[in-house]
Amino acid sequence: MTSWLLLATADAVTGAATGSPEGGLFDLDATLPLMAVQVVLLTFILNALFFRPVGQAVEEREGYVTTSRAEAKQKLAQAERLAADLSEQLREARQDVQNLIVEAEQEADKLYREALAAAQAESIAVREQARSQIESEKQQALASLKAEADRLGALIVDRLLAA
Repeated sequence: MTSWLLLATADAVTGAATGSPEGGLFDLDATLPLMAVQVVLLTFILNALFFRPVGQAVEEREGYVTTSRAEAKQKLAQAERLAADLSEQLREARQDVQNLIVEAEQEADKLYREALAAAQAESIAVREQARSQIESEKQQALASLKAEADRLGALIVDRLLAA
């Protein structure tokens, strides 16, 4: 590589010293291979120092994004399953509560009917007892009135016969 460099500088010095005019549009001397070597060398250096670490960082970031996306999809699927399970549990709980309410209403209705039947039976028994008591008092009053009427009738007859 240094030989090319020396050749290129020697040609440039000898060409300037001889006074020969430089080339026209394209000058094909040692600078073309030197530039090619520099480009290749710069490509290797940039690849080693810059492109490879940046590429690795980009690949690591891409891997992280890919794994994060996969984890997010799994967590989303898990959250959807949990939401479905919770909604199913909520539906079952509502159904259970409705069943309990229906059973409680039926039990309350049954207790109401039993209490109503007991109250009616008790009122009938009290009414019958009162009727029989009234009937016995009526009989006693009639017997008492009949006895009083017989006594008064006998008293009137005795007074009328005595007069």
